[in-house]
Amino acid sequence: MILQVTNGCSWNNCTFCEMYTAPQKKFRPKPQSDIEEEIKRCAASLGTVRRVFLADGDAMALSFKRLKDILLAIKKYLPSVSRVSSYCLPRNLKNKSAEELQELYQLGLTLLYVGAESGNDYVLEQVDKGETYQTTLDALLKIKKTDIKTSVMFINGIGGDKYSEQHALDSARLANETQPDYLATLVLFFREAEQKFRQGFPEFSELSQRRLIEEMQIFISNLELEKSIFRSDHASNYLVLKGVLNKDKDKLLYMIDAALNQDSSVFLRSESSRGL
Repeated sequence: MILQVTNGCSWNNCTFCEMYTAPQKKFRPKPQSDIEEEIKRCAASLGTVRRVFLADGDAMALSFKRLKDILLAIKKYLPSVSRVSSYCLPRNLKNKSAEELQELYQLGLTLLYVGAESGNDYVLEQVDKGETYQTTLDALLKIKKTDIKTSVMFINGIGGDKYSEQHALDSARLANETQPDYLATLVLFFREAEQKFRQGFPEFSELSQRRLIEEMQIFISNLELEKSIFRSDHASNYLVLKGVLNKDKDKLLYMIDAALNQDSSVFLRSESSRGL
């Protein structure tokens, strides 16, 4: 069940993101009374609900108290729910302590999706992410002090050709320092925002399919993870990769090497099959 508790994104400046640019998506919290009415309606019409996602893109921008009230309402009206999840910008956690996050976990918040995008500060600045390596590291380590699981996303190709290697290396370093429970990548793609992206990042030169796979090779080669579930299966990815890192690291690198050597046993998505 997708439960809208905010409208839009409180930051909404990332030049690669097209999700919340429409005027009607200007950020605002939804009133608590409206949220509770929505939960009641869903409880009456949906029957058993196991999982709830707090939408839109920035539910964790809400205060600890507001989030607590929402989770309490979910527990009251949807007692069958076993997992509540949300997107989380690193800045969302500056005013929330690890103790408060743990309390939210005890009320049902068990998974946070964090779009790190890159571990390279220059790339983050060029795409107006509003975060740095350090702010993302601090947020992920704060979550790590709790029982909440993290799913961290990096964007393959976001640094362009010039910064590809450093983007891959710094992103791997950030993942190594934070040991996310889930790790994922997608490929940079545009529907309408390409002009805005290129204006903010004039040095950007889009990576070819081969260079994207080579960047993934650098990224995975430099990962030193204990038990992160890895997925690179978004519709934007040319090469689908799945495994547990570092247990399946050699297998994933073998698949990447086979793809780079045009081994027909490795399936690469065509442009038309990527579903973008």
